[in-house]
Formats: sequence, structure tokens, C-alpha cells
Amino acid sequence: MDPRDTAARDPAIDIAAESVAGEEDPGAAVEPPPQPLAPGDEAAAGTPGTGEDVCPRCGGSGRIGETQCPDCVGTGRVIRGIGGA
Repeated sequence: MDPRDTAARDPAIDIAAESVAGEEDPGAAVEPPPQPLAPGDEAAAGTPGTGEDVCPRCGGSGRIGETQCPDCVGTGRVIRGIGGA
């Protein structure tokens, strides 16, 4: 055992949790894949200046008659612009 090996001297230190090559959190840069847009969406979810709204075509039910609403793809919600200049 090498006395300079910190993990060997102190088993309470978890070297797997230590940052490597200056990385604070290697997983922090990983972003989830973007959600696909429904035909009635004006922008992707999380886009600044947008928000979730009731689908105007189905009134929020997600259905038109016996079929799934084509604009919101059955969710009853669409992403729309909420602000403007």
C-alpha cells in the first residue's frame, strides 16, 4: 500500500465522487432529448415566451368525436406564444 494514496489511508474518501480534469459535474451538460412538437404547437416546450395552453381545436379534451385530436395529438394541450413586443 502506498502511503501517498489518500483512499488507502482514509476509506471515507470516495474517489469516484471526486471531480476529474476540472469537471464539477460531468453529467450536468447532458440534456434530455427534445420532445417532438405536436402539429398545433407553435414552439418547443420550454422556449422562452411560450406556455402551455388548452388546445383550441378540441377544447382540451384531446378528442374530436371518436378520434384523437390531430393538433394536440390527444393531450388536450398545445405550446403557444404568450408574449410579444
